[in-house]
Amino acid sequence: MRILVTGASGFVGRQAVAALAASGAEVHAVSRNRLPIDCRWHGVDLLNPDSARRVVQDVRPDAVLHLAWCVGHGSFWTDPANADWVAASLVIARAAAEAGCRHFTGVGTCYEYDWPKDGDCIEGVTPLAGHTFYDIAKAQCRSALDTLFAAQGVGFAWARLFFLYGPGEDPRRLVSSLARAVVAGEPAACSRGLVVRDFMDVRDAGAALSAIALSGMTGAVNVASGLGVQVSDVAGLLGRLSSRSDLIEIGALPDRVGEPPRIVANTLRLSTELGFRPGVGLADGLRDALDYWSASIGKGPYSGISPALPD
Repeated sequence: MRILVTGASGFVGRQAVAALAASGAEVHAVSRNRLPIDCRWHGVDLLNPDSARRVVQDVRPDAVLHLAWCVGHGSFWTDPANADWVAASLVIARAAAEAGCRHFTGVGTCYEYDWPKDGDCIEGVTPLAGHTFYDIAKAQCRSALDTLFAAQGVGFAWARLFFLYGPGEDPRRLVSSLARAVVAGEPAACSRGLVVRDFMDVRDAGAALSAIALSGMTGAVNVASGLGVQVSDVAGLLGRLSSRSDLIEIGALPDRVGEPPRIVANTLRLSTELGFRPGVGLADGLRDALDYWSASIGKGPYSGISPALPD
């Protein structure tokens, strides 16, 4: 299968490209940056409609995995470029359909849901609700693509990502900021961490997206672990794994006003229909995060990591 991946060098994209390449697919990766992964790289500005159409027409993919979007830490929630990416996504999608593409996977967010206070988010069951410009734009993109591909007879999947962490994560995000502080021997401050979230290692997310794109699965599908974990427990586990619980300062930062108490996925579609289950447990993923940030700040493999703990 020939597959075109946009946003291929990003936090999630690089993991999806690696999984697709390992599957034996002919991978065409679209990105402004090139990574040392064995596939065909195309340096293209996808916000230029002519360039976007040209790369799709040149590749003529059997399938597309579309990850490219504005992802600047913190700013993406309100970035006006969200509207530009809705328009660019439609250009890419139309070009793909005209080039004979049989399947298109778009990538959304768990923020599209109207989160239940006690239950899990279920595709096609849990209502959707707009919270920020980012998730509203994503939801509008999904709706437009669904209509377009239904008319064109192209299979369409919409993968909603939950809370990812792992190699290449922005150092200001939760797991990376805590892990980086701990391995540097500095205080790791966080809020009281009372909210419950669904954390997934980005390597598993990349593998799941690869499986969705190759399977021809259609409809919305949650890409998540399916396990709810309190944020304070994640911080505490990082402290225990590093043998530096003394550095974890729970409650040192204020809680975010209006934060939803629980955002957790139902993953039956992923596990039952696709047969996919995450391979990296939370303890192993956090241990790897400590190693990653230790290497990133020049300390080498992190010798302070304790033996394996149960997830």
